[in-house]
This record gives sequence, C-alpha cells and structure tokens, in this order.
Amino acid sequence: MHNPDRASHTLTGFPAAASAFVSALEGNRRRIAEDAGLTGTELRALFRVAQAVSITPKDLAAHLGLTTGAVTAIARRLVDAGFVTRTDHPGDRRSLYLELTPEGHTVMGQIHHDFTEMLSASTSSLSADQLTDFTAALTSVAAEVRTRSERP
Repeated sequence: MHNPDRASHTLTGFPAAASAFVSALEGNRRRIAEDAGLTGTELRALFRVAQAVSITPKDLAAHLGLTTGAVTAIARRLVDAGFVTRTDHPGDRRSLYLELTPEGHTVMGQIHHDFTEMLSASTSSLSADQLTDFTAALTSVAAEVRTRSERP
C-alpha cells in the first residue's frame, strides 16, 4: 500500500556518488562472473587465489567470510571449471593450496585487461593531473573506509 507520509532515504553529495560508483562496479562484477560462468562469490574467490598466487582453503575462507565447507564447494566448482588446481601442502599432509591453472591465468589476465580498458575509457574526460588526484583521493578514501570498517 502506498503511504505518502513515509520518508525517502536518499543519499546526496559524495555519499550518493560513492554508492553509485560501488553499484556500477558490482554490476560489472556480476557481468564478469556471468561471462565466466561463475557466481559472484566464485569470482571473488578466483580473484583472491590470483592475488595470493597460492592460498589454503582456510585462508580463503577467512578472506571471504565463509566456512571452510563453503570454500570446499567453491574450490570444487573452480577446479571443475578448469580455473584452479589443488596442490599438496609441502609441510602439512592434511592441507593443500589452491592455485590458478594456465586457463585461470588466462581468464584473470583477460578480466584485468577488460577492467583496465573500461576504467580508462570511463576516465578519458579527465586530464592526467585530474586522474592522478582522483586516484590519490579514491585510494585515501578506500583506506579510511577499510580502517573504519574494522571491528575493534
């Protein structure tokens, strides 16, 4: 039922711009995941494996905020897709590492290339100095948000 007395919760100014930017990036991530035949969580896992080079399922679970059981299922799907391989842990027979396969490296290289191209086109109206300033400001704000989001 429509209630005209309800207040709208709309952001304005920088918070609105930041929210729109994050939403645009999330939409792009969904498109990338779909193109790769992955879920958003599987794509996040693939990005973390690529960044870490070699990571245990336990560390991946901690990074993603998931249980090790959930990461086992995600890892299985990434292995089945041909993007990740399991490698024996040299110091612990009960553990293993997740690493990109050659196909995983190819996919990540293409994703990074496409993302860089999209952002380059999206910022083409900025001068070199404006882009440098925007990069510094975005980096600073991201670091501050990350710090303020940590639990004490």
